[in-house]
Amino acid sequence: MKAAGKPSRLDKAALLPLSSRTNGTRIGTGINAQGSELEAGQANANVFFVGLMGAGKTTVGRAVARRLQRSFIDSDHEIEARTGARIPVIWEVEGEEGFRQREADVIDELSRRENIVLATGGGAILRPENREHLRNRGLVIYLRATPHELWQRTRRDKNRPLLQTDDPRGKLEALYKARDPLYQECAHFIVETGRPTVNNLVNMVLMQLEMAGIVKPATS
Repeated sequence: MKAAGKPSRLDKAALLPLSSRTNGTRIGTGINAQGSELEAGQANANVFFVGLMGAGKTTVGRAVARRLQRSFIDSDHEIEARTGARIPVIWEVEGEEGFRQREADVIDELSRRENIVLATGGGAILRPENREHLRNRGLVIYLRATPHELWQRTRRDKNRPLLQTDDPRGKLEALYKARDPLYQECAHFIVETGRPTVNNLVNMVLMQLEMAGIVKPATS
């Protein structure tokens, strides 16, 4: 538990008004503001989470949705519900290309809805149309973690087809190198997920949404 007293650099960063941020400049240790086509109060209030597997998109996204009293959807879970098959089975039967097409169709449909919080799969940003749909139909938050942190969180997870290799840590490093620029291209905000607790991450996200004028946290 953080001791009371002088705010940390992370807390100060979270309190900076959106208008004072410089595009692409890291703020403190946790948040980075990107250039945005969204104008405050003009988006449809959707919130989209992107990031590599294990970054916390589902956990943080579900908690944010609960606080905002909005519907939460995980695109991977939605694909599984519609097909009646787990992601590894879809990959085995249809290959990555078949799965990516299903993913693109689901993201196109879900991103057209309003007032939702959506957690996307780690590879959703590989297709340009997905990046465009997400960025233009809501506020995109990139939950960023280092390959080492991701490996620690996912090393026992057997539901990750891309990590079923002899060197899952090396695979994560390669995925991070290839995808980090795409996540940054798509995102309006970047939140580092290294040490903060889930509750702290949720509060950081909600503060950014409120400052951006995209949504207002529900009052209790």
